[in-house]
Amino acid sequence: MRTVLKWFAIVLVVLAVPAVGATVSALSAFGALYTPGPDRPAPAAPPLPHDPAKPTAVVLVGQEGAVVSDVLAPYEILATTGRFNVYTVAPERAPKPLTGGLDLVPDLSFADLATRLGPKAPDLVVVPALPDVGEPSTDVVKTWLREQAGRGAKLLSVCNGAGVLASAGLLDGRPATAHWLKVDTWADQYPAVQWVRGQRFVDDGDVVTTAGILSGVDGTLHWVERLAGSAVAADAATAIGWRRYGTAVPVTPAASMPDAAAIVNAAFRWNPDEIGVLLTHGVGEIELASVFDTQGQSLSSRTLAVSADGAPVRSRHGLTFLPRASLADAPGLDRLIVPGSTRGITPPPGGPAPEYVHDRPGFAYDTAVSALSRRTDVATARWTAKVLELPTDGVVFEGRAWPWLPTVLPLALVLLGAAAVTAVLRIRRRQGAQG
Repeated sequence: MRTVLKWFAIVLVVLAVPAVGATVSALSAFGALYTPGPDRPAPAAPPLPHDPAKPTAVVLVGQEGAVVSDVLAPYEILATTGRFNVYTVAPERAPKPLTGGLDLVPDLSFADLATRLGPKAPDLVVVPALPDVGEPSTDVVKTWLREQAGRGAKLLSVCNGAGVLASAGLLDGRPATAHWLKVDTWADQYPAVQWVRGQRFVDDGDVVTTAGILSGVDGTLHWVERLAGSAVAADAATAIGWRRYGTAVPVTPAASMPDAAAIVNAAFRWNPDEIGVLLTHGVGEIELASVFDTQGQSLSSRTLAVSADGAPVRSRHGLTFLPRASLADAPGLDRLIVPGSTRGITPPPGGPAPEYVHDRPGFAYDTAVSALSRRTDVATARWTAKVLELPTDGVVFEGRAWPWLPTVLPLALVLLGAAAVTAVLRIRRRQGAQG
């Protein structure tokens, strides 16, 4: 019995370092997705035109932020049609972190929106995945959503935004879907909802719910089609490079575990690349989201939003973003990615050369994932496409096959631990023999 306990203790000692390191690394990787930025006042709101003859669509952002693609992709699709008044709204008009550290200043607070619309609810409310579903910090959001739905607003949840709607009781007794990685969890937590798997979106009249992250593109275009016609939806799809409008797009089956590459990156990529993402005036919202979400969902890097001078930046359709540093002051960047069509960026002395990730026409995520494949590895890029729910027919996968360095790290630590334990045991035997 003592021998068994002895070897059990030895195994625990050998595995302790990689296990603790993996836990710390994984918590850091997921925690970095919503790290809030420095405390800064929101800049003055720019003029926001409002045409009473147009329907109003609003994209919600929670108190603790939201998933970047869930917010920016529907926003750009709706804005590019020219058929809607489109605003981002939050409980208060203060900077909110989108995944990857992109700080958005919402156009309007809930109170501002009420002042603008009066007793009328917005025609469409887009609900993204929020990091704090079920927490007290979402109470104000849930109350507001129930009020808008009660006054006739149509709803679109993107990805795990369905969890937000379910927590507010707005999906009880209704069919709905969510991200393939989380839908089983929601089914356990909200059994009153009729959870659907295997569809990009579920239309239940005044509520449309979508599956994984970029299924929100299909759900948004579906609402555009319903509210403004199929020709407008087709034009919007063309404008953003989405070639799949009107076609059957495959859906990832529900699963409870990430791919092996994601686990390796989260647990053992202990020195991830620090990537500066340069914000420039006029950049497309989907272009921005494609970089921040691709890098963030890959679990292989950390992103830092920078601008040339550290000042706020306005996107193509007028959203305001706050960088966390100027290009010259960004600390220790390994790489610098420039989303969109901007070229000719001069890096600071000693800084990394700019990478122009959107180097060919098409859907911004296709080129962003292709670039990830070249710079990281194919397995990581394939995982990223899968978690984004991005069809891969437009993605070129090339580069290393696997994240070899983080894979080798735990094996090396186990071998080193075993060697150290063996050395200690030998020394103790010698000391015992001499005594």
